Amino acid sequence: LVERGLADSTDAARRAIMAGLVYVNGQKSDKAGSLYREDAAIEVREVLPYVSRGGLKLAGALDHFGFETDGIVALDVGASTGGFTDVLLQNGARRVYAVDVGRGQLHYRLQRDARVINLERTHVRLLSPELIPESVDALVIDTSFISLTKVLPPSWPFLKAGGWCVALIKPQFEVHPRHLVKGVVRDEAVRGQVIEDILAFVRRELPNAGIIGVTESPIHGPKGNVEYLLGLRHDRSIEES
Repeated sequence: LVERGLADSTDAARRAIMAGLVYVNGQKSDKAGSLYREDAAIEVREVLPYVSRGGLKLAGALDHFGFETDGIVALDVGASTGGFTDVLLQNGARRVYAVDVGRGQLHYRLQRDARVINLERTHVRLLSPELIPESVDALVIDTSFISLTKVLPPSWPFLKAGGWCVALIKPQFEVHPRHLVKGVVRDEAVRGQVIEDILAFVRRELPNAGIIGVTESPIHGPKGNVEYLLGLRHDRSIEES
C-alpha cells in the first residue's frame, strides 16, 4: 500500500486493512500479513479522515448541532482509538482529556500529541479533580457494554456552565437481551423508547442540562446497529420545546 502510494505510512496501511477498506483483486483483505502476487490489483475504497470510523459519528453531530470547537478544552469518555479526540483536535480543540478503561488503544499519533492527556485504564466513575483539574468546554461520550445512564452522571460535573455535550446512544447496550436479534436492536419502536428513556433520565438526573436534540448517527455501529447522537448544553434555559 505504501509503495503504491495508497497509504502514507505502514501504520496508516495497517489501519486501513483492519478497517476493511483494502480490496485485493476485488476481494476484501483484512489481514495485514496476507501475501499476494506483485501484479495483484489493490485498492483502498474509502479514505478515513480520522484515526477511526467512530470519528465520523462526532463529525456528523458537530455539523448537525453546530457546536463550537475552536480553542476548547474537552473531555472524551470512552476514547478508545481516539476517533472523537481526533475530530476535536482537527477542529481546533486546545486540549482533550482522553479517558478509557482499556490500555494501549489510543492511536500512537494522539499519544504523542501534546494536546492530548491520555487517561487510559481509568473508569469514568473514578474521575476526579486530580485527574481533570479544570472544567471543560465540551464533553463527548462513546462507550460500549455500559448504559449511558451510568456514564453521564459522573462525567457531567466536569462540564462548565454553558458547555456542550455529545453522547452516543447505543440501544444495544440499553435494552434487555430479549430485544436483541444477534446483537442488533431491529425494532424501531424499541429504539425510540430507549431515546425517550434517556431523555427522561437527563431531565431528571443531570443538573441544569438542556436538551438540544437527538439525531441518527451518520454511520451504523457493529453488526449494523442504528445509533443516535444526543446533543446537550449545560444550560437548561436554552432547551428547545
